[in-house]
Amino acid sequence: MQVTVSRLATVLISVAVVTGIVSHRPACTRPYQTVARETPIDHVAVVGDSYTTGTDQGGWGSNAWTSRTWSTLASQGVQVAANVASEGRAGYVVRGDHGSIFEDLTNRAVQPDDALVVFFGSRNDHGVAYTRLAALAHDSFDLARRIAPSSKLLVIGPPWPTADPPSDVLQVRDTLSDQAHDAGATFIDPISDGWFVDRPELIGPDGVHPTDAGHAYMAEKIAPLIHAQLSRRS
Repeated sequence: MQVTVSRLATVLISVAVVTGIVSHRPACTRPYQTVARETPIDHVAVVGDSYTTGTDQGGWGSNAWTSRTWSTLASQGVQVAANVASEGRAGYVVRGDHGSIFEDLTNRAVQPDDALVVFFGSRNDHGVAYTRLAALAHDSFDLARRIAPSSKLLVIGPPWPTADPPSDVLQVRDTLSDQAHDAGATFIDPISDGWFVDRPELIGPDGVHPTDAGHAYMAEKIAPLIHAQLSRRS
């Protein structure tokens, strides 16, 4: 599981199609998308864990939910240029494979002109002190607000592949919901909404990470959420 940090650079030509090239090495890549000349561009930042980076279970490159989401939005006339900063095993408190927490990833991903910042996760924070989780989630949301004062915040809580997540994961969910509400963010709860429940084909053999089909499913869930946030911006 790797770090992904990417700005989808905009190439102005007359065809409204998205072509994604994504690297999961810890380097900055600049994928290109092609858009209609008159179409406005929405800048979006995404902060996440291995559900966003992709793993050997699925979600590499163009199969990632992020890439699929930008393609879906483009087909609906919404052109997105995105910075995606994600790291396997990372959370708001727990450091990831390369030593980052979500606040570090926020600092890398968010730009002053972003219309929307998306946080996704993280089940990796289970077992941490909830006061610590609350404080660092607050700091991440506050940092996003300070870097991009006009942006909206969309906070997606940790998913769980069964209908009976452990109590400490539910506490992570509840803590993030409280902090998102305090920050004026929209909070989405994949646990209550039943993402992945009774859908074994969406989770890999490790029992944790989404398959390519799981990433396609997440894109189906997340693309309308992002579209709605961008439609509501002032």
